[in-house]
Amino acid sequence: MKNPCVYIMANQRNGTLYTGVTSNLSQRAYQHRESLLGGFTARYGCKLLVWYEYYDTMTDAIGREKQIKAGSRRKKLELIEAFNSDWRDLYADLI
Repeated sequence: MKNPCVYIMANQRNGTLYTGVTSNLSQRAYQHRESLLGGFTARYGCKLLVWYEYYDTMTDAIGREKQIKAGSRRKKLELIEAFNSDWRDLYADLI
């Protein structure tokens, strides 16, 4: 079953952030954690799932991802702080 989702990965509290979209959050978070995807998250060690939102359609999720990516770093930090003020790795909640 597909669950369109926008998510943010980080390497540490207030550290490097990566915003992505997926239809399978637990699988994608695992891939980032294990550096299986290479690229940005592997290069900068973004292994902590710190924020996510589910959507009804992938079109809605992609639109939200673009909105977040176009926003400032401050806005991304505000999203994370409102949802996960301790910057806890949320991956454990998914499995």
